[in-house]
Amino acid sequence: MTQYRRGRHSVTLIYAHLVFVTKYRKKVFQPQHIKRMEEVCNHVAGRMNFRVIRLNGESDHVHLLIEYPPKLSISQIVNSLKGVSSRMLRKEFGLAPHKEHLWSPSYFCVSCGGAPIAKIKEYIDHQESP
Repeated sequence: MTQYRRGRHSVTLIYAHLVFVTKYRKKVFQPQHIKRMEEVCNHVAGRMNFRVIRLNGESDHVHLLIEYPPKLSISQIVNSLKGVSSRMLRKEFGLAPHKEHLWSPSYFCVSCGGAPIAKIKEYIDHQESP
């Protein structure tokens, strides 16, 4: 059953597929980094009132499927996810040396209104592990 987001004056269901790439496409992620990234992103999502439906990735990028309220912009969500994950992964794993960036400043986002969500989940689940 579909879980619609109910607001005071709206009922919504907005999905987006996000992709974050490491700076210079450096292959830095191992399975434990992806796992920790998922924990960090779920924490950010809880604070900002959106949901991470799926997160997976490869050694140089991560894919996220999120559901979010219309009051949040994609840029707000991306800035929070990339900022917090960068700080945590650098602090806990030393993924990027001091003064180097973990993430490329760009990102990919596509709305998921036309594609069946099950297909997007399947695509994310089948990402090649680092």
